[in-house]
Amino acid sequence: MKKPDLLVLIAIWMFITAFGAFIGIAAIVIFAFPAVLGNYWGYYGGPAELDYMGRMGGIFGLSIAILLLVAYLALSIIGGVGLLLSKPREWARIVSIVHSALSLFAFPVGTTIGVLSIIYLVRQDVRDYFNPPSPSPAI
Repeated sequence: MKKPDLLVLIAIWMFITAFGAFIGIAAIVIFAFPAVLGNYWGYYGGPAELDYMGRMGGIFGLSIAILLLVAYLALSIIGGVGLLLSKPREWARIVSIVHSALSLFAFPVGTTIGVLSIIYLVRQDVRDYFNPPSPSPAI
């Protein structure tokens, strides 16, 4: 069975969002962490207790943000590569549906592409591509 044409476009969208997640991780590491850690080096003028609590809360929040972005980056790359494999894999379609559902939160472009991707990935011909019917046994 021939690979459905739009799977390549969905994979490209996944790689674009992976690049965006990478840029987000880099921005946090380059800009946000030094700003939070700047309090540690004495740039904060408030009481020591507030300095410590603010620094720990900031580091914790930024660490959670980085973990979420790394998970999204991995999901995007795994799904995109899975869609481009020569042999169809059902897990790639499922990962792509999950990625498309997460893209719904990126209003307006991600929402539009996410809705169209989900509609396309649940179509019968696309499902048949990933799950070809098994041949009936000869009698």
